[in-house]
Amino acid sequence: MPLPTAFSAALTSDFPADFTSTDPADLATYGKDWTKVFTPAPSLLVRPRTTDEVSRFLKLANAHGVAVVPSGGRTGLSGGAVAANGEVVLSLERMRTLHPVDTLAMTVRVQAGAITEVVHHHCAKDGLFWPVDFASKGSSQVGGNIATNAGGVRVIRYGLTRNWVLGLQVVTPNGDVLELNGALEKNNTGVDLRQLFIGSEGILGVITEATLKLTRLPEKVDVFLFAVNDLQAVLTLFDEARRGPFTVMAYEFFTDKCSRRLESHRKIRPPFEAPTTHAVLLEVENAKPGALDGWLGSLFERGLVNDGTLAADSDQAKFLWSLREGISESLSATGMPHKNDISLPVSGLKAFCDELEARLAKDYAGWELCLFGHIGDGNLHVNIMKPEAMEKAAFLERTHACDDDIFELVKAHHGSISAEHGIGLLKRDFLGYSRSPIEIALMRELKRTFDPKGLLNPGKVL
Repeated sequence: MPLPTAFSAALTSDFPADFTSTDPADLATYGKDWTKVFTPAPSLLVRPRTTDEVSRFLKLANAHGVAVVPSGGRTGLSGGAVAANGEVVLSLERMRTLHPVDTLAMTVRVQAGAITEVVHHHCAKDGLFWPVDFASKGSSQVGGNIATNAGGVRVIRYGLTRNWVLGLQVVTPNGDVLELNGALEKNNTGVDLRQLFIGSEGILGVITEATLKLTRLPEKVDVFLFAVNDLQAVLTLFDEARRGPFTVMAYEFFTDKCSRRLESHRKIRPPFEAPTTHAVLLEVENAKPGALDGWLGSLFERGLVNDGTLAADSDQAKFLWSLREGISESLSATGMPHKNDISLPVSGLKAFCDELEARLAKDYAGWELCLFGHIGDGNLHVNIMKPEAMEKAAFLERTHACDDDIFELVKAHHGSISAEHGIGLLKRDFLGYSRSPIEIALMRELKRTFDPKGLLNPGKVL
């Protein structure tokens, strides 16, 4: 469906010459995210540089009934940034201004298109850190992090993104600009509208700037890799780590099926001499040397771990982290994974995984299950690999039924069908497994309040 003539004319007359693009390569690139399931089909790409341009554009789109998909780094895995039905993609990538760090307040204000890793470097010069950190930090953008309430590898230490956002500048679908909370730590004046936009996946408004809360850079950090017998041993070691002589920064695990694919893809040797079914990556801060030696010795004496290594320097630490962070890429490079990003109460992970493996063995024989994740916060990455002999179309059709089975188990174990990447398009039909009818009805009312015409990120979440 072509865009309205008056809308296109106004774009030409009222905005810079490079504001829009209809280049097929641009449309293909900006119309999709990392989901790789949906075919991008946007009608236009727009790239504003200021909040004023975002405001004027959304006001124009709203007046002409033009649907808009906000776009950040497009590193999500739920289809939340996909434009598959002729929408206009609104990319924030040109909005990358980083204001000076306020070292007294420990805050920084940035535009939404700022790259996560660039923000880290910007703040590190003052000994400060925005503790939102994950494998895609080199391409993810702050606005997208906030819109999806991103988690990452250090949630156990710092919590989710919403804990580190003091204020937001947001443009509503009709072009109004909201300044929400500024740099205030305390503001007890009614409903905190800022929190409605954090995690809303761009269906209520477009985040254009944010005031981020910072903390001190971690001090002495140690990284360990342990070999253990099974998932119960992973959880037992986690309990021991939480009572260890240090502060736990991250606690990750992965299975041997993940390891074998990573080793094959990256052509690296196994990290342990003897095969192991489960590996644990532990990152800690401020370990007390004498007490640490005793703690490590106790793990081996009691048979809680079978093998282990401590990174001797930053290069070794990066290598150990690469064993965990390279898994997702390696699964895609060595086969076709069907991914699910779920969360469970930590104490219920073992029972859930046991039931999941039994269900797959019974109803989906021959499907390889690769499990890894941020075990310390209950976030489990469930990857089911397509059998080599199975056609892609048949696999995709079958995984839809498999998702129903997985999400039934998630619901039974009081978990969430999406831990980090949101609902987007991919999990929209399954939202009822994690949210009650009343909750969904209230979300629809919020959507109608902020976006009565349903033009902003249409079809996502609801």
